[in-house]
Amino acid sequence: MALPGNGRCAAGACPAIKPPFSNVLYRQTAPVLYSAMPDLESLRRQHPEIRSDFTINQHWERYDSAQHAMWRSLFERQAKILPGRACGEFLDGLAKLRLVSDSIPDFDRLSDDLSKLTGWRVVAVPSLVPDDIFFDHLANKRFPAGQFIRRPEQIDYIEEPDVFHDVFGHVPMLAHPVFADYMQAYGKGGQRALSEFGALRNLARLYWYTVEFGLIGKPEGLRIYGSGIVSSGAESVYAVESPSPNRIGFDLERVMRTEYRIDDFQESYFVIESFEDLFAETYKDFAAIYKRLESGPTYKPGDIVASDRVLTRGTHTYVGGSHAAE
Repeated sequence: MALPGNGRCAAGACPAIKPPFSNVLYRQTAPVLYSAMPDLESLRRQHPEIRSDFTINQHWERYDSAQHAMWRSLFERQAKILPGRACGEFLDGLAKLRLVSDSIPDFDRLSDDLSKLTGWRVVAVPSLVPDDIFFDHLANKRFPAGQFIRRPEQIDYIEEPDVFHDVFGHVPMLAHPVFADYMQAYGKGGQRALSEFGALRNLARLYWYTVEFGLIGKPEGLRIYGSGIVSSGAESVYAVESPSPNRIGFDLERVMRTEYRIDDFQESYFVIESFEDLFAETYKDFAAIYKRLESGPTYKPGDIVASDRVLTRGTHTYVGGSHAAE
């Protein structure tokens, strides 16, 4: 899980939640929050059953009617917005996994359905997990999802990813075999980045601009697959329809050199041509890439460089902090 910086989002505008249960995405941009990550023993006071991999029991039976109603409100809001904006693979995943608005999903039932499709399972976690734990989960086809759901006063903004962001936002794409393989490869790559290369900053950017805020080009137009967008009402519209952001063809090294925003809409989105291309581009030995990344430029979120394949040159008329979709 990642936490945003000091910004606050309004009217459902920012990703209703930020990135997954790992500090990898914000450790460089929010070091104070990173240093405050709870350790296993402090979490054990509230979750006596917590295991060494930071997983806990979901305790589905403990959710009350108000918590299920919160899931329903969030689900129904996105269900009205995403058709025609989210990619078919995401919408297919919702259907195949029987994710509906009625109630918070039971992770055991959800995992049984998901495992039959791609071998993945969803495991409950209570809070931040260390980078090595996060990567180990992904490398072994386990997606760590927040067990809690936001309160009514947090419906449009919450600091930590809850069950809605993690399950509604991330899990449907894990039903797609190629994307699921990409996530597993990312986990294995993260283990190497952590143990051999010290390149988490660059690898976090890849996750951010694909898994969290990725777009894909389809014959019918741009579509969303990134979880940070599909779980946000306003950014679901902004990402594909606003003239403000850049939309740039995906290039691995370019992405890994590009900083990102954690407290507002994105200034640039990177567009893949297919999930097969994404997997092929990233299922490789990154050693040479990390070596090149030790020198050379780092780009700001809104930069366009000469080598870019620019699909949309943004007007940058969006007013930072306004969280207006248009």
